[in-house]
Amino acid sequence: MAKSLDLMHNLMPPANTIGVLVNPANIPQTATERGIVENAGRDLGRRFVILTASTPSELEPAFATLVGERMGALVVSGENFFLTQRDLVVGLAARHAVPAIYPYREFVLAGGLMSYGTHYSDAFRQIGINAGRILKGEKVADLPVQQVTKIELAINLKTAKTLSLNIPNTLIGRADEVIE
Repeated sequence: MAKSLDLMHNLMPPANTIGVLVNPANIPQTATERGIVENAGRDLGRRFVILTASTPSELEPAFATLVGERMGALVVSGENFFLTQRDLVVGLAARHAVPAIYPYREFVLAGGLMSYGTHYSDAFRQIGINAGRILKGEKVADLPVQQVTKIELAINLKTAKTLSLNIPNTLIGRADEVIE
């Protein structure tokens, strides 16, 4: 979340407020993300506004607030609800012409502007390895806790063009995947 806020901060003009879409039904994650957003706001000198949605019917009002308050961009939480609703979220961002950064490349493949986060296939591979170890008799408590090791940046230049955004070459050069 912190890196996504930083990436969007660097992409958008300083005068623009950036919305952050979170799921209030996931209380622990939302509390953590609120803290990250508050710290980023202080560190970056930027105004970030929390928007909430926990059902598909709450997404449109969240985007209406985003547009009504003239926020210049959106950062979407990594909460699983948004992944299950990615087509709707990406469609709303496109309809309202809002530049958005998402937590997974699947959003970019669906037409979203940019993503920064875990590659799901790596996470699923590790889950499979651990499941195999458990089925072979290892105790869950004996398995090591593992952190994500691969974070990727994906950019959709078609979407950037539609939004009339100029993505800096330095950012494109850092991207793991660029859709043209």
